[in-house]
Amino acid sequence: MRRRYSDILSDMERQIEEGRFAAGQKLPSVRQAAELYGCSAGTIARAYAELEKRHAVYSIAQSGYYVVENPENRRVGPESMTIDFASSSPDPGAFPYMDFRHCLNKALDTYQAELFTCGEPLGLPTLRRALVSHLADGQVFAPADRIVVTSGANQALEILARMPFPNRKTAILVEQPSYDLYLRYLEAEGIPVCGIARTVSGIDLKELEERFRSGGIKFFYTIPRYHCPLGTSYGAEERKAIARLASKYDVYVVEDDYMADLGEEPGRDPIFAYNETSHAIYVKSFSKIVFPGLRLGVAVLPEKLMKTFAAFKRYSDTSQLSQAALELYIQNGMYERHKRHIRDQYASRIRAVNEALRRHNDEGWIEAPELRYGVYVPFKLPRTVRLERLIRRLAEKKIDVVSGKRYYLAEFRDWEKLLRISVARARPERIEDGVREIVEEVRREAVSFV
Repeated sequence: MRRRYSDILSDMERQIEEGRFAAGQKLPSVRQAAELYGCSAGTIARAYAELEKRHAVYSIAQSGYYVVENPENRRVGPESMTIDFASSSPDPGAFPYMDFRHCLNKALDTYQAELFTCGEPLGLPTLRRALVSHLADGQVFAPADRIVVTSGANQALEILARMPFPNRKTAILVEQPSYDLYLRYLEAEGIPVCGIARTVSGIDLKELEERFRSGGIKFFYTIPRYHCPLGTSYGAEERKAIARLASKYDVYVVEDDYMADLGEEPGRDPIFAYNETSHAIYVKSFSKIVFPGLRLGVAVLPEKLMKTFAAFKRYSDTSQLSQAALELYIQNGMYERHKRHIRDQYASRIRAVNEALRRHNDEGWIEAPELRYGVYVPFKLPRTVRLERLIRRLAEKKIDVVSGKRYYLAEFRDWEKLLRISVARARPERIEDGVREIVEEVRREAVSFV
């Protein structure tokens, strides 16, 4: 029954946020909603009470429940005319303001003066202990002394790029395409980096083995789950193979699992769980679930890397108050509840993209995988399309998209022509219009070239 209640609550909240119920609109009665969801009236009453507690609805005695107007969700002026397929940061309208404010206040009451010290470089001890069970739920098993709290996932990635590794190798191997900000960092710092092609179909494991064998690779940077910008995930066998090759050739794997909480993958554990020789490093961010300004990430490291990583980190640079609030947010179940809400919200938008493509892309001008979870959908374009001109024409129609070219190393030549479509801030009611316009502009570009 507990899961049923959570699913109902998440669905109600999503419908309110997506505008299915307007501000001031009366919700179905408890009896009507119970019939709709096929559950007891008590379950609906509990869900409505929780929504009222979150300030999403208000009640009027002898009348019912009504939707609260949320100023954060208002979109007025020119912004409301833009279809945003470019932004990748979470929708501010979905930020858990009230819950996290409660955790901040509770943290101040609980820890008081402890939060105003410099803190430990590896992170707040109570948060690290809380993360042991939190990470174990995702099949990442590690004691607290192997967990480091960082100022966002990027800090962990940058430290790993700079520090020496026990294998004494220097080059970093990255998927192509991959996370653009990390690629730009590696290039700007002059760190030896090379690329290996990854497509929506996966990666060539034979080529990967050859690179591991002869490429002087310090570590392989990979986004196995809900990849940026491809949106796809490796299967269990691919993850096992990568873990096995890392052990065989003494190459470390840096597993960037920053979208770990945005979907469900039965039978697919992280690479970290498959590696038996401590060659896997697991990195996770909390920005995609809570909010970007939190700036908290975590790195789970092999014991033999801890001393060097700590030396490069040197001092505490993450807010003690934010760490304590995150600990409480996780411990009291708020994180898990909000995770389901965000996952369902994005999954609904991904489905809308899939459905729009089925309706409007019948001639096949765009190639795209049919995804279920995550934030990104790649639109692979005909080679004849002039990408930058296409993006300008879409911008004139107030459709913002991002070129896939930015997700490649500057020296990588075999890049695919694609648009990275993000649903993070795409309004559900505008998705179909946006996809239809993109398909039409792609068709126009391809035909005009011929």
